[in-house]
Amino acid sequence: MRIAMLAPISWRTPPRHYGPWELVTSLLTEALVARGVDVTLFATLDSETRGALAGVVPAPYSEDPSIDAKVWEMLHVAHVFERASEFDLIHNQADFVPLAFSRLVDTPIVTTIHGFSSERILPAFRRYDDRVAYVAISDSDRHPDLRYAATIHHGIPIEEFPFDPRGGDDLLFFGRIHPDKGAKEAIAAARDAGRRLVMAGIVQDEHYHAREIAPHIDGERVTYIGPVGGALRARTLGAARALLHLINFDEPFGLSVIEAMACGTPVIAISRGSMPELIDHGVTGFLVSDVDEAVEAVGRIGELDRAACRAAVAERFTVERMADRYLELYRSLVA
Repeated sequence: MRIAMLAPISWRTPPRHYGPWELVTSLLTEALVARGVDVTLFATLDSETRGALAGVVPAPYSEDPSIDAKVWEMLHVAHVFERASEFDLIHNQADFVPLAFSRLVDTPIVTTIHGFSSERILPAFRRYDDRVAYVAISDSDRHPDLRYAATIHHGIPIEEFPFDPRGGDDLLFFGRIHPDKGAKEAIAAARDAGRRLVMAGIVQDEHYHAREIAPHIDGERVTYIGPVGGALRARTLGAARALLHLINFDEPFGLSVIEAMACGTPVIAISRGSMPELIDHGVTGFLVSDVDEAVEAVGRIGELDRAACRAAVAERFTVERMADRYLELYRSLVA
C-alpha cells in the first residue's frame, strides 16, 4: 500500500518542541513505515522521516517569517494532489484546505480532524463529507453535522516517556500560554493548594501572558521554563506531583494529558471535551468543574497509584494502537 501523508507546515515534522498536529503526523508515519508500509511524507523540507520525504516548502511558517503561510500552503497541498495517481490513499492531516482538491482526483482520502478552530470552517467539511473519510480524534469532538469513518485516539511512543514512580512535590502546567489552556487557573489552583507550579509551553497570547501570567512568575512559587521537547519533556512531565489541565474550552484531545500519565503523573482536568475519555476519575486523575475543586483534588493526589496511570496509557493510547486502527481504515477504503 502506497500512502501519501500530508502534514501541516506550521512547524517541522516532527516538531522541535511545539506542534501537536505535526507530532501526531510524524508518529503515525514512522509507525506505518516500521510496519513495512510505503509512506511518502509531504512536509516542510527540513522535516525528518524514515519514509520518503517530499516537499516544496523550505521551512515552517511559524519558525521562518519569510514564509507566507497562505502562498506556501497552497503550493504544498497542490504538490500532493498533483501526484495523487502515484498513491493508493492520501491521508490529510492539514485541516480543511486539502478538501477543496478532493473531487479533482480519484485517490481515496482520509482526513484527521484535529479540532475545529471555528464554526466558520464547517461549510468546507460539510461540502466534502461524502467524498472524504473523516476521522475524529475523540468522540467528544465529533460534530453532529458531519459523517465520520472512525474515532481514533492519538497514541504516543510510551517508551519515550519513562515511568517515574515517585514524581515530585511541584504541580505542572504544560501547554500553550493561552486563555483556552487555563494557565491563569493553574496558577490560582497551585497557590491555593500551597504548591509550587512549574509552567512549560509556548506563549501563544502575548497580551494574556503579560497581564495574567508574567506578574506571578517569580522563580520560586511559579517558574516558567518555556517550550520543552525530547528527553526534557518527559523528565518535566514525570517529575510533577500532578498535571493541572484546567481548560476553558472543549479540548479535542490533549497529548500532554496522556504523556503525563505515561510518566506516572496523574492529571487534574476540567471535565470538558475529551477529558472524560482520557482520564479515569479517581484512578488516573480527577475531573473537576472549577479551581476550587481542583485545589481539593490536589489534596487527594496521594490516593492515586502512579502505576495505574502508566498502565492506562499502555492499554489505550500507544502509537501502535493508533497505527493499527488507521491501517484497518486504510484497507477498508482501498478495498
